[in-house]
Amino acid sequence: EKMNKIIVYEKCSYQGLQREFTSSIPSLLEVDFNNTIASLVVIGQPWIAYQKPMFKGEARVFEEGEYKQVDDGNTFSSLQLIRDDLKDPQITLFEHVNYGGRKKVIREETKLSLGDFSDRASSHKVDRGAWVLYEEADGGGRWFLARAGRDRPDYTLFGFNDRFSYLRPLKAGRPKVMSKVLWEKKMMEDERNVQIDELVGVNRSSYEQKFSVELAKEYESTTTQSFTFKEETSVEFGVSFTLDVSAGFFLADITIGAESNFEYFRSFAVEKGKSESLSKTEKTTIALPAVIPPCTKLTVRIMRKEACFRVPVELIITRGFHQQVEYGEYKCKLGQSIYADYAEEKI
Repeated sequence: EKMNKIIVYEKCSYQGLQREFTSSIPSLLEVDFNNTIASLVVIGQPWIAYQKPMFKGEARVFEEGEYKQVDDGNTFSSLQLIRDDLKDPQITLFEHVNYGGRKKVIREETKLSLGDFSDRASSHKVDRGAWVLYEEADGGGRWFLARAGRDRPDYTLFGFNDRFSYLRPLKAGRPKVMSKVLWEKKMMEDERNVQIDELVGVNRSSYEQKFSVELAKEYESTTTQSFTFKEETSVEFGVSFTLDVSAGFFLADITIGAESNFEYFRSFAVEKGKSESLSKTEKTTIALPAVIPPCTKLTVRIMRKEACFRVPVELIITRGFHQQVEYGEYKCKLGQSIYADYAEEKI
């Protein structure tokens, strides 16, 4: 529950005394914070702030976010955490009481005033999620909360019959994603040594000669890391998490190069729809032989060890109080290890 909380402050802009709650508070008087809230922060599931204890009286809904100034906060006397599963919301509205007449199924925020069902609903059934129903099309006027398992067969009982024009589902806040790289299921796609350069020196004399005016030469290498979500992933655009990939390079028995920045291979940050791949280019300096022995042909082959492997990744996605597991794939194309092979041939 720690990922679902509300932090309330005595003054605007998150100043003054503060309290942090992770469960519903029937009476703020009992925790010495009654009629005191001037700003607040919500993390995870939505909260409802009521003007009277025991979740009664006028109320206001707060979804995940920061509220720098809460004008009516000095009237709140109880706080209720919404524990409903808010995934895939759906509500069915009925034209008459007791679920009679025409019906309309709604799955997203809707202004009924733009269609043919404005001020016509008299009962409803919530199939999934929690919904806020407003009297006015702009979200003003009276409102009430509709929740799964608490169907309303007759709006006339509380003066809402044929009187609401706008509704929206409550949102659970951004999901939290924990990842586990399943290295035991690693699959090596390719591993090979590739020649990227060749330097040849011939000494036909009977004494040593310089191999090159250069004592070293610089080469570039590139490594690419990527993550692929399954096609029907429930992870939304902009959600981010980090993969711990450091163990994989040892388990894969791959050399990353002495001059490489190991921090690059320690973790890989993923953001859905924005950053799902990352390439890094580094330079490696190879020392060249100083001389060629007499009557010798010296060949220096510059080699790069390349490897490509992929690993399934378990994602534990938490929304509010509900978790689900799905799988993605981490892939790495590695070419960081550059070395020199020497071959001498007498002539």
